[in-house]
Amino acid sequence: MRGKVSYRKVTSLLVKEKIFSTRMLLMFPILLLFIPGMAWGFSDPNIILPGGHRPETPMEVLFYSSLGIVFGGTMCAVLMAFDGVSKERASGVLEVKLAQPMSRLNQTLALVHGTSIAVIIPVTILVLISVVIIRYRMGVWPEAMDLIVHIIATGLILIWYTLFTLIASSKAREQGTAMAFGVGIWFFFTFLWALVTSMVALASGIAIGQDNDSSWIALEGALDLFSPNGVYHHILETRLSGVQRGVPGWQIGIMAIAWTILPLWILAKRMENLVP
Repeated sequence: MRGKVSYRKVTSLLVKEKIFSTRMLLMFPILLLFIPGMAWGFSDPNIILPGGHRPETPMEVLFYSSLGIVFGGTMCAVLMAFDGVSKERASGVLEVKLAQPMSRLNQTLALVHGTSIAVIIPVTILVLISVVIIRYRMGVWPEAMDLIVHIIATGLILIWYTLFTLIASSKAREQGTAMAFGVGIWFFFTFLWALVTSMVALASGIAIGQDNDSSWIALEGALDLFSPNGVYHHILETRLSGVQRGVPGWQIGIMAIAWTILPLWILAKRMENLVP
């Protein structure tokens, strides 16, 4: 019972520390611009996207607006987590914490829980504001299941980037190095993964970027399973009619679990063997 109380207390303190931090104060206007701002733009009745497509349903608007979460929300997770271990390690506080009666596993789970919740709360609030904007602009509410899937998928991708950055933070002794690793991971999956997909397509003799080529669509869909951003979009696509990239739902579910469990296991092992 005592361990549970300690876990809740550590988690609560982390949430309060992160959510009211200067970093969050600086990130919130950016999140406001990216998430509700994109929802406002994509819900414009006169908008025409490249290829002549026009979003016709609230879920389509939420899907396109998820770009704001991929760019802004995940960066916020990186900025909240990059010094989660390295800062306390450099200051000597980590040694004191690890000496507490609370197990290292519980401390690790509390660190992940508190840091990710501090990012998920403001992002979820902004997603709900986006829903109100969509209702105002389009005159239709998203279906309940669409909203539930969107919120769950968004929470997952924020947890994934929190885990990646905490692993980097646990390996670096300096905050600057930890931040560089975190931003590097974010940059790789956000910008460079398309290059990886293109190189694989080129090696396979598949025309790059041909939306009407089934081979390209299948390859892109399969490779997206190995990217957290790709799995995030796969989950959202399950609520879109007419979108089929040849990836069955069970594969998406397995990869979503893998992107959650594997980094958590690596972080837990790292924290278990960490010498302050």
